[in-house]
Amino acid sequence: MSELSLDQFLTRFLLQTPPPAAPVSARRRAAVLIPVVRRRRPGVILTRRAATLRQHAGQVAFPGGVQDSDDASLMATALREAQEEIALCPQQVTVVGTLPPVTSSTGFQVTPIVGLIPPDLPFAPNPDEVATLFEMPLAEALRLSRYAPLDIWRHGQSHRVWLSWYQQHLVWGMTAGILHRLGQQVTGEVFTAETAFRRAEA
Repeated sequence: MSELSLDQFLTRFLLQTPPPAAPVSARRRAAVLIPVVRRRRPGVILTRRAATLRQHAGQVAFPGGVQDSDDASLMATALREAQEEIALCPQQVTVVGTLPPVTSSTGFQVTPIVGLIPPDLPFAPNPDEVATLFEMPLAEALRLSRYAPLDIWRHGQSHRVWLSWYQQHLVWGMTAGILHRLGQQVTGEVFTAETAFRRAEA
């Protein structure tokens, strides 16, 4: 997917059925915002979490967090967290949909919220939560072949995680999983390790 216009992304995202979600047993709920920059060739905003955080320190992530009792919805949670983390005003976000929830390694049910934002906003990362942020071309972020699968054991069960590099950033874990799932929905392709092997041989 070397080229992907904003119109193509929106059409494919809205018309394609999302991949089936894994069973979710978590009771605690959270949400993240996938901020898609409204350009002809769109980008996606990612953050690198502060090294001082207790959980997932230094990892690439989307703005987001745990649902508060005052949040009217999970969309409100994602927008509030994005404002707190990178000073993204909720009024600047046009929400276009959601992805199926995923379960984080810490036991939260996390719902990804997809939203469009204007280009070249003056972000102000909160240093207590965000070390830096960067924009990745959306076509590159959704290219399934850039993600390598890794199966790990957790609580006596095998779990598949995805890994990828973008410039100096390692994108992995839940963030890579969300991008991979979004890529599946936009391309309509179920990408597996076997697919990757066959492509490598081609």
